[in-house]
This record gives sequence, structure tokens and C-alpha cells, in this order.
Amino acid sequence: MTTPPPPITEPDPSALTCPGDKIGPCAVCRRKTRRYGLGGNPLCGWCVTAARDKWGPGVRWNNARP
Repeated sequence: MTTPPPPITEPDPSALTCPGDKIGPCAVCRRKTRRYGLGGNPLCGWCVTAARDKWGPGVRWNNARP
């Protein structure tokens, strides 16, 4: 059994370890998360886990830069 995510008012743990200018809202739940810069992700840890559960273990972020 997995633990439920904390309230939306609490930031993703990744947001606690990065500068404030790299923090942005999760694309799904709008929780504060690390969105910009090296290691940034548009989804918080809980939403990316749900996406991987839904789409399978092959889901990963792809860099669109040339």
C-alpha cells in the first residue's frame, strides 16, 4: 500500500532543494515543484509516479533540444 500524497499546500521535496527561481507549479496538481533548469520536471513526485503507473515503466522525459 502506498501512502497518500500530502496536501497540495506542501511543496514537492525537490522544491526544497533548489533555488526559488527554479520552482514552478506541477502541470497536474499545481503543487510547487522543481520545474526549471538541470533536473527540472513539469510533474511533482506524486504525479509522475501516477503517470508511470498508468503508462508503464517505459515512461521517461525526453529532451527536445537539438
